Amino acid sequence: MIVAFIQRAVVQGIPLLFGSTGEIITEKTGNLNLGTAGVMYVGGMTGVIGAFLYEQSAETINPVLAVLIPMLSCVLGSLFMGLLYSFLTVTLRANQNVTGLALTTFGVGFGNFFGGSLIKLTGSDTPSITLTQTSNCFKQALPFADKLGWFGDVFLSYSFLAYMAVAIALIASFFFNRTRAGLHLRAVGENPATADAAGISVSKYKYLATCVGSIIAGFGGLYYVMDYACGVWSNDGFGDRGWLAIALVIFAIWKPSLSILGSMIFGGLFIVHNYIPNLSMSMQEIFKMTPYVVTIVVLIFISMRRKRENQPPASLGLSYFREER
Repeated sequence: MIVAFIQRAVVQGIPLLFGSTGEIITEKTGNLNLGTAGVMYVGGMTGVIGAFLYEQSAETINPVLAVLIPMLSCVLGSLFMGLLYSFLTVTLRANQNVTGLALTTFGVGFGNFFGGSLIKLTGSDTPSITLTQTSNCFKQALPFADKLGWFGDVFLSYSFLAYMAVAIALIASFFFNRTRAGLHLRAVGENPATADAAGISVSKYKYLATCVGSIIAGFGGLYYVMDYACGVWSNDGFGDRGWLAIALVIFAIWKPSLSILGSMIFGGLFIVHNYIPNLSMSMQEIFKMTPYVVTIVVLIFISMRRKRENQPPASLGLSYFREER
């Protein structure tokens, strides 16, 4: 039972890890993208579109193409969302909070519209799309995992996207702390005027970080559909995972390496009610609130300690006006 709980917590947490890592990269430059939920939705939907078109056109499924086509489609859709946010907030200097919320609304509407259109094309009796063949290609685990007992079940029984999420978080942590470009990026988020005066292109770093962060967040939506949901797309099926990813950023105190542990904790808290017998519906909903309660506690704690390394970037959410420096 414990092994099964850990496995489900990890699978539940991987979309959050993708989303939080992408959001941390974005926020490190001072861009507060509250549209992460919409980005994940678009990433999942564009991946579904790519997989659907490939399954409909191919007589036999090539596993490599079945993975590459949805991933490329996901990258393009998520990149579009990142560029749209960057254009509005960096070039046009629109309010970041309003823009992020608008992107969330747009992303959910985009996914529901195209999801409904594909459902009509399939003529399905149920309001969902099933991409079993593509999902099976994404869900392939290491072949020797089941031979290693509980160790294989806990650490080696996941798809390649799960390990990719962990690798991206570790690479992002190394990038921020050990590379010149990472330090430049953090400088832009702390004080863009000083960074600009030092010859660092503020707009370039904001655009690049936001677009890369959006692509990573989009993979969270793709993972949810192809792995967690076994290739089944249902409109409004994501729930509040995009907002949980944003909450995880605060829990991880803007450190990608901590978001790995945090995503597993959040994933476990999100499903722990399934392992407590005889819970009423109201109590289940209360248990689902625990990740947000934990985030509030962490936010209060870091605010009281006031350690600079645990605080968000100083210019987070603020537009940069070069003529005012």
